Amino acid sequence: MPNPLKPSERMKIPRQHSIEQNPEERNRNFNEVSFGLNEELALLEAKRCLDCKNPVCIDGCPVRIDIPAFINLIIEKDYSGAADKIREANYLPAICGRVCPQEDQCEIVCILGKKHDPVAIGKLERFVADYEMANKLFKSPVVTNQIDKKVAIVGSGPAGLTCAAELVKLGYKVTIFEALHATGGVLRYGIPEFRLPKEILDIEVNRVRELGAEIITNFVVGRTATLDELIDEMGYEAVFLGTGAGTPNFMEISGEHFSGVLSANEFLTRVNFMKAYAFPETDTPIKIGKQIAVIGGGNTAMDAVRTAKRLGAEKAYLIYRRSRKEMPARIEEVQHAEEEGIEFLMLTNPLRIVGDEFNWVKAIECQKMELGEPDDSGRRKPIPIKGSEYIIEVQNVIEAIGQKPNPIIQATTPGLGVSKRGTVVVDNKTMVTSRPNVFAGGDLIHGGATVILAMHDGKAAAASIHEYLQKGG
Repeated sequence: MPNPLKPSERMKIPRQHSIEQNPEERNRNFNEVSFGLNEELALLEAKRCLDCKNPVCIDGCPVRIDIPAFINLIIEKDYSGAADKIREANYLPAICGRVCPQEDQCEIVCILGKKHDPVAIGKLERFVADYEMANKLFKSPVVTNQIDKKVAIVGSGPAGLTCAAELVKLGYKVTIFEALHATGGVLRYGIPEFRLPKEILDIEVNRVRELGAEIITNFVVGRTATLDELIDEMGYEAVFLGTGAGTPNFMEISGEHFSGVLSANEFLTRVNFMKAYAFPETDTPIKIGKQIAVIGGGNTAMDAVRTAKRLGAEKAYLIYRRSRKEMPARIEEVQHAEEEGIEFLMLTNPLRIVGDEFNWVKAIECQKMELGEPDDSGRRKPIPIKGSEYIIEVQNVIEAIGQKPNPIIQATTPGLGVSKRGTVVVDNKTMVTSRPNVFAGGDLIHGGATVILAMHDGKAAAASIHEYLQKGG
């Protein structure tokens, strides 16, 4: 059933918004902020799609979901079919519907968005995935083709899970090796419960397992076995590296050694992965003062400052040296943070951290900035304003200024090309490394990026691995 409305009628429908928790309630709990669209809202939003002859939204999607097709299936109320259509290109729709930055990808090129608000593609993706889960409609695809070749996936984050799913569907014997005791990578330790419930993550991971991928946890490639041992002794004919970027960067300013200074990686891992928010029911306490400062302007900074607020911080500051316009964080996450009472200190740069006589953080000294000409990133460069230094009283400083890969695999794999930043070097089209049977993607090659870009890499690598092995590699 095609869209029953004329294009002129579709344009008159306003963009539908998710049902959400009240900000004053949600900033004290770790329940999911957004409840998504209900069926009525989803049907109305789907009818806004213009069903363009040249659907540029597909080109805007890193994994090339057939967006008009799945939206038409929503209009037909075939929600399970819509989820299956998405899964042809993206095996993790419930995750991407929550954390993918659609506003910068498929939605930014939406034709409707030229004069009106674009179609809420991400919210529709989440709706069909959630509907399928709630009504237990999912059926794992039956893989009939069997190829007697083994592929190892190192890391169970979004890149690894996507690569594994694509290869299993092709018929390969796939094993995922995960260093931690639970799967998901950054999806588990980096993204808070209020953005991505672990129950949703577990369901998506289990679907990859049900598809046919073997998952082995507590296996550190580079320590438990080297990459070469996977190939030479364990018989894997190709390997995909998707180990992420879990080593934090620091500003290297005075006072970073004081107690109360944390990287966002450590902070979020302790809260998300080790459930510090549930102490004393769990074994991992975390001390948060009444006033805390998070340094950074990306999604990780937003996650950290919103988490600190939920843990009891009365004043939660977000310190960023550029203006709001330059912030790389998702617009929705910035809006949610503002609604929850986060205080944004824009055009502000930390100079030093001040400690007390017991070497605990007691303040942070900052300096006001102004924007100059654009730098290499294309954003206007922040310039210090002389004489604008001031002190903010805080008991914790959390740094969220980027991360780099853990060097274990790079250090234990001869002949693997590595950049000066510690990232693994690949061909950007095939994802192949300097070793012809080793491929890589995600934050391991980018040094910190989005979930959907990692999935793109995993999907591209799977296609290249298939081509490599079919040629007798």
